[in-house]
Amino acid sequence: MSHTSLLQAIQKYISLSPEEASLIQTLFRIKRLKKGDFLLQAGVTCKHLYFIDTGLVRYFLDNKGEEITYNFAREGQFVCDFISFLGKSPSEKSIQCLEPTTLLVISYPDLQQFYAKIKEGEKFGRLCIESFYTSSILQVKSLYADQPGKRYLNFLEAHSDIQQRIPQYYIASYVGVKPQSLSRIRKRFANTIETNPIY
Repeated sequence: MSHTSLLQAIQKYISLSPEEASLIQTLFRIKRLKKGDFLLQAGVTCKHLYFIDTGLVRYFLDNKGEEITYNFAREGQFVCDFISFLGKSPSEKSIQCLEPTTLLVISYPDLQQFYAKIKEGEKFGRLCIESFYTSSILQVKSLYADQPGKRYLNFLEAHSDIQQRIPQYYIASYVGVKPQSLSRIRKRFANTIETNPIY
């Protein structure tokens, strides 16, 4: 396994010299997890920033014994609970693999080396966190402001390429409905598209 996809993802934010690319490959180590394994569990402090090389994960919260799935991440994306990671505090969320997943992982101390030794390392950190922050705000806004149908459309817009890889009960949890209600929502939108292709 190479670090090619990781380097490409970083270079969406900053430029890298060949020497910096080589250093990054020493700072990120490979980790392989099985379906159902956890990158992070609620109550545990997040100590790593993850990059998904292959695989799929879900973020979820525990609400009085009920798991609420609120996001997914796939190949080419960074995964982290930055509140826990930066604050060195126990996480309130869990991150679980939905498939066998191969990750490139960097610890907090090694990330500080990244910031210090990569010319635009701190810029990468700022832009990465800004992206996570914006995404998180939009998710919270949608959770409280949008109806289930709109949340389903949001899901399709963000995750249309991986929806077949996600169990329906997790999609239902993300939308905020029971699986039976999700089936009705999907059928309604399918009928709308069939009768009104411009929709």
